[in-house]
Amino acid sequence: MSYGRVIAVVPAHNEEAAIGGVITEIKAFDSTFDVVVVDDGSVDATSRVAASHGAAVITLPYNLGIGGAVQTGFMYALENGYPTAVRLDGDGQHVAADMGKLLDVLMVGDADIVTGSRFAGADSHRPRLARRIGIVWFASLVSLLTRQRVTDTTSGYQALNRRGIELFARDYPSDYPEVEATVLVYKHRLRMTEVPVRMREREHGSSSITLVRSIYYLFKVTLALCVAMVRRYAVPDEEVKGP
Repeated sequence: MSYGRVIAVVPAHNEEAAIGGVITEIKAFDSTFDVVVVDDGSVDATSRVAASHGAAVITLPYNLGIGGAVQTGFMYALENGYPTAVRLDGDGQHVAADMGKLLDVLMVGDADIVTGSRFAGADSHRPRLARRIGIVWFASLVSLLTRQRVTDTTSGYQALNRRGIELFARDYPSDYPEVEATVLVYKHRLRMTEVPVRMREREHGSSSITLVRSIYYLFKVTLALCVAMVRRYAVPDEEVKGP
């Protein structure tokens, strides 16, 4: 199946050991896909390795965090006229072959954003306790706030059409972005759905998520979600002009 002109947005921070394999896997799935790696202030060879594997590279001068890196990637996609984007992380945990699951649903036209959920399928991923606490709480809270069942509010694996790209290029949460972005999508009345995807264990580097950090974020992001539900967002141009 041809997906047309697609860009893969890959945020990465100190992922020199994994980023080459991620790009190779994306190209193995579909060699026509363009890849942009947003190097979020890495102090290793992430940018050089990404460029050597044929990706366009945006090197941020310092670490903005995942939210800033992801928004930079979507700004690049918007400015270069891509109608479709896939976002996946640079640590190699996402299985690039699963892009087809997301894109097949997106191309039907019933959703603007398709999220790859690690917990929607029969063989769902089981994270460590530190992550599981926040995942269960946020999934329940976001489902309640948006009146739509959501199983994976922290997934960094998504396929987006032009409306989704435009929204996230103009406004993307910076601190704990995936959770708040789900509410952002709801507030802008975009259509989001989930499909089950696989998740690999991290082979290189280590996660920064600990039990203490998870509990801290649980309280912090719960407050941010409540604020997000009453916040007035800037309206993207296409919503003002209409179809």
